[in-house]
Amino acid sequence: MKKVLVVDDEPKLAAIARDYLVAAGYSVIVAPDGPEGLALARKERPDLIVLDLMLPGMDGLDVCREIRRESNVPIVMLTARVEETDKLIGLELGADDYLTKPFSPRELVARVRVILRRAAGGDPPELIRAGALTLDRSRYQAQLSGRSMDLTPTEFEILATLAAQPGRIFSRDQLLNAAHGLSFDGYERAIDWHIRNLRRKLEADDVAHIVTVHGVGYKYVV
Repeated sequence: MKKVLVVDDEPKLAAIARDYLVAAGYSVIVAPDGPEGLALARKERPDLIVLDLMLPGMDGLDVCREIRRESNVPIVMLTARVEETDKLIGLELGADDYLTKPFSPRELVARVRVILRRAAGGDPPELIRAGALTLDRSRYQAQLSGRSMDLTPTEFEILATLAAQPGRIFSRDQLLNAAHGLSFDGYERAIDWHIRNLRRKLEADDVAHIVTVHGVGYKYVV
């Protein structure tokens, strides 16, 4: 049974999220504030974290930042803010997805299910090799020039899509679909922040690049 940590200071919303996730077959832990959420993330090692942006004691961005220093556990951010900047900051820090309040609990369950399914990897095993980069979909493992890369599930799917066809240009919408599925109704500019994080992780080796094709999208160049 997959374990989900819900960090939200609104008791009613947290209870609804917990009930729907439990009904979907997940084990759920709830934390009411940032410090307790961070402590439970370290102690319980959940398979996924649902993290509110505005929390007492320590806000969600700080919690996300601390978690990303220690783990690549998938993170779905919840935000009552509608400003584009707030969403992008969370994605820049390494969140895999976000939902804007108020949201449908069924949509939350669907997002959690998709992310965990991708994080679990596919069967049969599938290897993607592009120059010095090797991606193993069955284990969600990535190596560049022999060194392991720490990627979130969303980063892995985006990089796998690009690296599977070096030189091909993918639009932001195509990369969103690859990362989250065709039913995902997301903010396509969020891909830019995932690409930024991937470039930072690729920059240690001067053997692979994600190139921006202005007005079109991105491509992977060996």
